[in-house]
Amino acid sequence: MPTSTPRFPVHITGTHGIVIPEEYAIPFLETGQKRVQIKAFFKENSFDFHGAIQKYQGQYFISFGKRYQKELGVFPTDFFEFQLLENTTEYGVEIPDTMKEVMDSDPEGLSYFKKLTDGRKRGLIYYVKRFKNEQTQVDKSLMIFENLKRGITDPRELIKPL
Repeated sequence: MPTSTPRFPVHITGTHGIVIPEEYAIPFLETGQKRVQIKAFFKENSFDFHGAIQKYQGQYFISFGKRYQKELGVFPTDFFEFQLLENTTEYGVEIPDTMKEVMDSDPEGLSYFKKLTDGRKRGLIYYVKRFKNEQTQVDKSLMIFENLKRGITDPRELIKPL
């Protein structure tokens, strides 16, 4: 099972995708690891994020949208580096500490959360993560768990106030 790749050069292609060399993508996919942790490097900047290795027209890609481009400080014409690492998170993405606290304090809500599809779980985690204010993250997490306990599963309805 691969734990990481060396750093390798990449650039943005098409609609915000990064082509991943087959030699780096295949070992992860062969062990069932479609979701990976990615370290991106450009000049003195670097950051980590999680993504999925996807295959399209015979090539392997990872999405790298404008938000990530801005955070790294790259433009579509820039070359920079990626490193793929084994994803060791439970849901395929890092959970904010504030949301973990809500999960720990609400076992009933957590049981409903765990019944959601993996993609829906990640979507809700990303929704909470996008708020910088910790109190807002707590409030949004509590709202989601309350809505889950009410039987709401539609993603648009889950993030609406009670």
